[in-house]
Amino acid sequence: MNENAPVPMVANPFGNAPVVAAPLSALTSVDQQRAIAEVQAHMMVARAMPRDPKRALDALLNDCMIVTLAEDAVYQYSRGGSDIAGPSIKLAEAAARRWGNVRSGIEEISRGPTGSECRAYAWDLESGYYDERKFHVKHWRDTKKGGYQLSDERDIYELIANMGQRRKRAVLLSIIPTHVMDAAVTQCELTLKAKADTTPEGLKKLVDAFAPYGVVQAQIEARIQRRLEAITAAQVVGLKRVYASLRDGMSIPGDWFDPLPVGGDAPEQKPEQRQETGQPTTSKAERMRKKAATPKPQNAAEPDYSGAADDGAKQPGPDQEVVKMKLGEFIQAVGDAGDEEERDRLLGSAMQMKTADGKLPYFTAEQVEQIVAAGKK
Repeated sequence: MNENAPVPMVANPFGNAPVVAAPLSALTSVDQQRAIAEVQAHMMVARAMPRDPKRALDALLNDCMIVTLAEDAVYQYSRGGSDIAGPSIKLAEAAARRWGNVRSGIEEISRGPTGSECRAYAWDLESGYYDERKFHVKHWRDTKKGGYQLSDERDIYELIANMGQRRKRAVLLSIIPTHVMDAAVTQCELTLKAKADTTPEGLKKLVDAFAPYGVVQAQIEARIQRRLEAITAAQVVGLKRVYASLRDGMSIPGDWFDPLPVGGDAPEQKPEQRQETGQPTTSKAERMRKKAATPKPQNAAEPDYSGAADDGAKQPGPDQEVVKMKLGEFIQAVGDAGDEEERDRLLGSAMQMKTADGKLPYFTAEQVEQIVAAGKK
């Protein structure tokens, strides 16, 4: 007897029978049927009441004329030295609401001990187009001191919602036509330019909004290359986009604003930057202070600017109407100057005025410092 001979196998009489799936529980079957019926109902309603594109776009453009929506309609952040901008999740949701027959959301598919598998989706029920993004969310929160594991249910929910917003925006923008979103963004920009608040109260609110991020008025003025009082509506719009980017965590203040110099009140520009912007490498006030503090040679001939010449002709030098001013009156005149040209004229006169004997400056270096300080206010 051969022990290694193969043992014949009896044929299974049910070998050709169809495979029967494992039976589902009654609860699972009911849930599936309910989900299928719900989707079918949505699709039937969508096809029975198709959207009117013209009416939907008109409604969306009317929404974009609301300032609160227009302010949050566009996100912006800096990357690689260039600004990146696009429709925000709020504008995408507003467009989906007006476009109609769109179903979207964020779902947690499964959860493990250290993370969750999630999905963001958008479905055009009228055309049947569907798009989704699957992503993993680690139950971890980074901090400046390292980070820690999340265990609280609320913290995990908020983390998933925050991470899912960007994916939801992406799938919504794939559903809604591009020209619709472009028209909405353009209308939001027009609304902000028309409604931009450039009043002193509005500018103060703008500066206060940046304060929690460590940004001061001097840094804002350095970015817009002008005093805050001279800001334009378009620049207000740009700063509001920067604020929205900081608020949403898309960027950090260092991406937009130059750091303050140590012990200074305003960002310092490099000489080559000043030359590119057409600004002098030293300020006019600094040049005046240096000129006032520089001693004059004893043998240098000093002209007398204390009054008019004998022939009645006006001598070159300071304006004669300010020669007789006392220090307090001169400081008051500089502080009350209506424009920069008038202020520069008065400061220039302060530097050229001499005493009656023509030997000494009319104002001392300390007094010139006070006059220059008054011109800065």
